[in-house]
Amino acid sequence: MLDFQKRKLLNYLLLPLSWIYILLSFLNRFYQSKKQEKINVPIIIVGNITVGGTGKSPLTIAIVQFLIQKNYKVGVVSRGYGGTHQKGSLLLDKSTSPIVAGDEPVMIYQQTQVPVIVNKNRVKAVKDLIKYHKVNVIISDDGLQHYALSRDIEIVVIDGKRRFGNGFFLPAGPLREKISRLQSVDFIVNNGSYENNETTMFLTPLKFTNLKTSEVQEIDFFAFEKCYVVSGIANPKRFWETLKKLQIRLETRSFADHYKFTKDDFIEIQDMPIIMTDKDAVKCLDFATENMWSLTVKASLEDDFYKSLLRKINVR
Repeated sequence: MLDFQKRKLLNYLLLPLSWIYILLSFLNRFYQSKKQEKINVPIIIVGNITVGGTGKSPLTIAIVQFLIQKNYKVGVVSRGYGGTHQKGSLLLDKSTSPIVAGDEPVMIYQQTQVPVIVNKNRVKAVKDLIKYHKVNVIISDDGLQHYALSRDIEIVVIDGKRRFGNGFFLPAGPLREKISRLQSVDFIVNNGSYENNETTMFLTPLKFTNLKTSEVQEIDFFAFEKCYVVSGIANPKRFWETLKKLQIRLETRSFADHYKFTKDDFIEIQDMPIIMTDKDAVKCLDFATENMWSLTVKASLEDDFYKSLLRKINVR
């Protein structure tokens, strides 16, 4: 598997493709930016400049929950990556399958209950949210590179440990945009570490929930117990580290990011508790057993971040 943290021979061999990616990205940004039109409600972009899980969705959920407390009517738009939905706006409800809408939008909807629309055309999704749901602030989950959508506030999430990897662009490295792009965003959120001029965020474990029975247990429930850990996420090691801090003995099973689980993936691992993220859990509810549990985490940020965010929304 290609290591985005190091500069090995294969990474260098892929550099010509990275140069093509840089050119295409520049042309895409130039073309899309020309089509931008101003939207009459504040648009908050939550994204990153690298591939892989940095913690965008937990941050999106935390911002939505904060703004609800401040009496904003919030909506979320998403491309619906990994889902089968292709055309038009799909408004999520409690029956929406993650196979159709994608795992992250379904998770965001389930944990916030705000209007969430999946549409590859995020400008149309935003217009539909405003027209049919009268929202007064919109968050675009993973929308930094979708330059056809105007934006008032840009928030970039960085993995505090992996940072920018080997510094190469895709496919030789993890970068989707230049590191200098950070100079033009409103907030740089550092997931898991401390850096000057960056807002620190930690993902704090909250509870375990049984996928079959909805039983809820405290985070020490599996301490010192051996459990299977099933992960279909971009950075499973961070999830494993969280569970190890809870003193759980791990037997890990890793799958590709946004992997579409089936019951066959679990047939041979029913002799111990199975733990997964909320993102993976939404794809396993239809065939869940009493052995399956999800760990809910909360994005914890400094109060100054929310105060600054409110100021930027209000002066928009």
